[in-house]
Amino acid sequence: MLETLVESRIGSLRNEAQGLLTVMLPGGRRIGPEGAPVLLRLNQWSPLAHLALGQVGRLGGDYVEGRVDIEGPMRLVADIARELVRSDPTEAHGPGLVGRLQSRWRHRPRVDARQIQHHYDVSDDFYALWLDPRRVYSCAYYREPTLSLREAQEAKLDHICRKLMLRPGDRFLDIGAGWGGLLFWAAEHYGVEATGITLSRNQHAHVNRQIDERGLRGRVQMLLLDYRDLPEDRTWNRIASVGMFEHVGRARLPGYFGKIRRLLEPGGLLLNHGITAGGTHNAALGAGIGEFVQRYIFPGGELLHVSHVLKVMAEQGLEGLDVENLRPHYARTLWAWSDALEAQLESARRITGERTLRAYRLYLAASAMGFEQGWMALHQTLATHPSGRVEEGALRGAQSAYPFNRRYVYENPR
Repeated sequence: MLETLVESRIGSLRNEAQGLLTVMLPGGRRIGPEGAPVLLRLNQWSPLAHLALGQVGRLGGDYVEGRVDIEGPMRLVADIARELVRSDPTEAHGPGLVGRLQSRWRHRPRVDARQIQHHYDVSDDFYALWLDPRRVYSCAYYREPTLSLREAQEAKLDHICRKLMLRPGDRFLDIGAGWGGLLFWAAEHYGVEATGITLSRNQHAHVNRQIDERGLRGRVQMLLLDYRDLPEDRTWNRIASVGMFEHVGRARLPGYFGKIRRLLEPGGLLLNHGITAGGTHNAALGAGIGEFVQRYIFPGGELLHVSHVLKVMAEQGLEGLDVENLRPHYARTLWAWSDALEAQLESARRITGERTLRAYRLYLAASAMGFEQGWMALHQTLATHPSGRVEEGALRGAQSAYPFNRRYVYENPR
């Protein structure tokens, strides 16, 4: 019965996936066209059900665990996976009471630290294989279509700094600062006093080495610190949160933005950059995709629709000023990462082993496809902590440093 379903599914693949896939069953029987560029070899019978039902996330788990082997280009694998999904994965149900309780439990400080280290401390050498030289691990900004990944990441860093209107002497906080790309760009190009925090030991050590090598000690600091533990006896006039709030969780989001408001001086600016859900209610992607990401890539990660994020920001006293969706930019970024990893599979295998490599090969390609399909998005949201007063000489209504138009963001970029 399952073999018949699989045969029917492969025969009915649409669009670019038509004729791309052959399935080899444990006994050696082949389903699909001869000479197809992608071969799915089943080493056990259990993955057959996942294939028949379009549970591509669980099929991905079968690949990571060695129950399935995949041969062929990852871009074609992603095309096939898209067509195997039987329904819109953004129409999954919301978290419910149990999900909300799990969200609160899984985002306690010690649990968050373990989850962050699970992902970001895989290996600096591994990430260096496929990220740009600055190791910027977030959506690039293809200001011009001809930009390389390195150029697009630098354009993204500058795009954030321009939105925040950074000036020499500004007190700038980067929450979840990664390998320090934004910290260094802001300090070296805009003259700010920059502080970053992370829960990743590898990133903390890397950035502190870079601080000394760049001669920025005293102007840039990187702390191994949970955002909840940041002292509130000082404020920053500019704050960035890049690729961070996805790790905070729905249950903890009010506390997160409430903390930021208390850290942000009145009139100051916040730039929140992060992955958002394509659906308005789904707690994770369906078809087993969310389960795959939770287990193998981002334990504890949660996606929220941008409307919910804006609502929580407003409830915590942060006024949204500007929202930009960079979804197509992230699809292109992820394909650049995927292609770079595919070009260095043997080096990656020596660094991380086969299991981790398989997980990331699928993660990068499938994520690129997910952004192409609108299953996920990437929003930059600029917000302010309103000062409640009109500065002398300012236009009436101004309660922040934000000007009355966006021209300043786009004129004369670096």
